[in-house]
Amino acid sequence: MSLELYIDGAWAPSVGTEWIEVLDPSTEKSLTDVPAGDPADVDRAVAAARRALDGWAATAPSERAAVVTRLADELERRQEELTDLVVAEVGTPRRTARWAQVGLGILDLREAVTAARDFPWEQPLRNSVVVREPVGVVGAITPWNYPLHQITAKVGAALIAGCAVVVKASEVAPLTANLLAEAVDAVGVPAGVFNLVHGSGHVVGEALARHADVDMVSFTGSNAVGKRIIELSAATVKRVSLELGGKSAALLLPDLTDDEFARAVPHTVRACYMNGGQSCNAQTRMLVPRERLGVAEELAARAAEAYVPGDPAADTTRLGPMVTATQRDKVLGYVRTALDEGARLVTGSTEPLDGDGYFVAPTVLADVAPDATVAQEEVFGPVLSIIAFDSEEEAVAIANGTVFGIAGAVWSTDSAHAETVARRIRATQIEINGGGFNGAAPFGGFKQSGHGREGGAFGLDEFVEIKSMQFRPTS
Repeated sequence: MSLELYIDGAWAPSVGTEWIEVLDPSTEKSLTDVPAGDPADVDRAVAAARRALDGWAATAPSERAAVVTRLADELERRQEELTDLVVAEVGTPRRTARWAQVGLGILDLREAVTAARDFPWEQPLRNSVVVREPVGVVGAITPWNYPLHQITAKVGAALIAGCAVVVKASEVAPLTANLLAEAVDAVGVPAGVFNLVHGSGHVVGEALARHADVDMVSFTGSNAVGKRIIELSAATVKRVSLELGGKSAALLLPDLTDDEFARAVPHTVRACYMNGGQSCNAQTRMLVPRERLGVAEELAARAAEAYVPGDPAADTTRLGPMVTATQRDKVLGYVRTALDEGARLVTGSTEPLDGDGYFVAPTVLADVAPDATVAQEEVFGPVLSIIAFDSEEEAVAIANGTVFGIAGAVWSTDSAHAETVARRIRATQIEINGGGFNGAAPFGGFKQSGHGREGGAFGLDEFVEIKSMQFRPTS
């Protein structure tokens, strides 16, 4: 696998001389180095994208979709290799990495292709024809927690829309992006349509955001960086799509039977701990009726203790390490702060686990106040906060009582009532009684979880401009 930059259809060295070390979070050992890109590398990549844009935009959407289909097929062929890379650079347990990391990355592309078939590229409107055209050159800035899925969710839709892209992958987990670029090269994506520049956010990411020839930035990551991208993009009034943090709540309503309650609690633990809790849509707050608090704690502790941290390459491991030492320390800091603010440790630890790797114990907290730091800020680790409520109205208020709004869940014996409550939650994706993932449904955020949507036709919408052409009547 090449470790260079991918610009204008070829692998190329950075003009800079610095390198970024990539570590295995389960062993703390070096995997390799990638070049730390320079603003001049961004200039080269953007120029290549700009040159390729007109030709790519002029191809039929069906032709662009056919290229993305070939890319999905190529990634499927390389699925095990991609899985190995994600396990190594992120520490996601293998059985989760294969479907949630790599599988969803492939699904992103296929859902974009499916949506393109019925997408209203052109439509008559009285004496007008409304057309949807590519927004232009897109800077895609992506995070480390889903290093393939978060790129393909943007790139698949952008390419089908007719855009040319410059990807800036996370410097923490850049290797999966290189394998994606190899696949792009193998399936014959035209030169300049897809470009990859490695580097830090404050160098490469900021260069993309301020670049005059970048028409749009699509960013997934922290709120602080998202706000910075808005600031930098304002100078050129470019479009910005942001998918930021989350503090999702699962509401377990009072009418649940004992058996239903016993199913909802471990489901919520799983929705909190997937990918080590390093997911923006993790259900990190479990809201339960006060009279069932004791039962909830017992069920949650039993479920949490089944997530034994271990080697992510092993098929039996359910909980891997945090991605970096900094992330591990941040998570443990939140647990300590929670205890200082009056929470109680049901299970877990405030200290790192012994041995190599950035491991933390699966943690459940009780007696968490709705306004506690751990209930308001994104922890990004395997930490579940149990919050008691006395009425449904209070539960809805607690669920909506953060600056975030990306996901959530509602559990009720009466599915119609669960839907009524779900409609009151200000978030984009709400599970009802454990409803499954839908790759065609929109994903994004309310409030400070961002704006813009990914997934299916909603993702295509993000990367098009709408033009109308008015005609004089012929008679």
